[in-house]
Amino acid sequence: MPTHKTPAQPDTRQPRQARLRIGIVGGGIGGVALAVALSRRSDLEVHLFEAAERFSEIGAGVSFGPNAVRAISLLGLEAAYRRIADASPAPCEDVWFEWRRGRDEAYLTASLAPGCGQSSVHRADFLDAIVAHLPAGIAHFGKRCQAVVQDAEGISVSFADGSEFRGDLLIGFDGIKSAVREHVLPVADFGEVGPRWSGTQAYRGLVPVERLRRALQEAGCDERLAVVPQMYLGTDRHILTFPVKQAALINVVAFVTDRSCPEPQLPEGAPWVVEVSQQAMLEDFPGWGAASKAILGCIDQPTRWALHELPELPRYARDRVLIVGDAAHAMLPHQGAGAGQALEDAYVLAGLLSDPHAERNNVAAVLAAFEAARHARTRRVQATSREAGDVYECRGDGIGADEARLAADLERRFDWLWQHDPRDDVALARRRLKWPTPAVAVAGDTELPTT
Repeated sequence: MPTHKTPAQPDTRQPRQARLRIGIVGGGIGGVALAVALSRRSDLEVHLFEAAERFSEIGAGVSFGPNAVRAISLLGLEAAYRRIADASPAPCEDVWFEWRRGRDEAYLTASLAPGCGQSSVHRADFLDAIVAHLPAGIAHFGKRCQAVVQDAEGISVSFADGSEFRGDLLIGFDGIKSAVREHVLPVADFGEVGPRWSGTQAYRGLVPVERLRRALQEAGCDERLAVVPQMYLGTDRHILTFPVKQAALINVVAFVTDRSCPEPQLPEGAPWVVEVSQQAMLEDFPGWGAASKAILGCIDQPTRWALHELPELPRYARDRVLIVGDAAHAMLPHQGAGAGQALEDAYVLAGLLSDPHAERNNVAAVLAAFEAARHARTRRVQATSREAGDVYECRGDGIGADEARLAADLERRFDWLWQHDPRDDVALARRRLKWPTPAVAVAGDTELPTT
């Protein structure tokens, strides 16, 4: 697992004077991006709590649509991102994915994201890039959240190491297995709202691009399939490829879905991620074409991931406590949208909390306004990410295996998702709060309200 530099840990027992004292639980991409944005305000005291002993990310490549790249820019992280990001190669700069028939690689259509294309990074590289912007004295490690209590004056968080944090508000950016979520949505009131298996397993691997080029050439396939992002579609299965690590590696994910029952269950105690043999993976794609076999044949030691998601939650905020990112709306990866939604959350929340009108006595109203601005969009992204997997695997409602309808859907499916501007969410929340129109300070790529 990649590791990351760990800033010195501060003493959180004695609060200093600040407009707001903010706790963030979870040191992944979204949590760190939020902490970086908030740390630019001298009137905010920010503490980031990570359960692990250092910053780390699991997984390999992550894809960002135009909306996510826009959020990265607004958060002031575009320069850091551009240094490590991959893109669709010329002359296919605008291609997000080309779509092909899995059994013979026949071209169906392409989804285009003008000016962006397939913008992607290795997860660990991106976390490294944004951690570099995090000031010393903000991050705390080995802090596994155990309990959250709030009262009229603030929140208290207890950690497994016996330490505590007292602040004005708490942001749960702690992922699909969030500890903060149970406080926001108590089981006694809302029932079980934890992760559920989607029925989909995903085989993952990173392949050196030159090895994949050779394999495709030997299989009689066009070598461009190695570097132009591709999706190969079939019944209950699909395979995707796109470059990472400055196109030195190709991220490969091969999906297989069991649709035999409406509520699939993993065996009790089964791990979400396991190592499997290449042969087991290949046996899950019988009858697929030469390119698909060549791609999978380059993954010597695949891992298989049981893909989980959250149900669409009724709320994200409870007074002074808010869940965001995967803690609130963990989704399937079929639109490449999960990390982008976390970054949109981070920008919108930073925009509200950075405003001097956000004070101790109105924290609950600010978090409620955030929820009102974001809830419908994130739930829709969850739902359409699930639907997209059905479309790719020839199970889409009204589409099935009809290739003309499939192509038409894929050409327009992502427009609403990509065209969104999170500044509109900030404006919506501000109107709800009846705040005046702010002056806007632009420092580098950052655009957040200030006095």
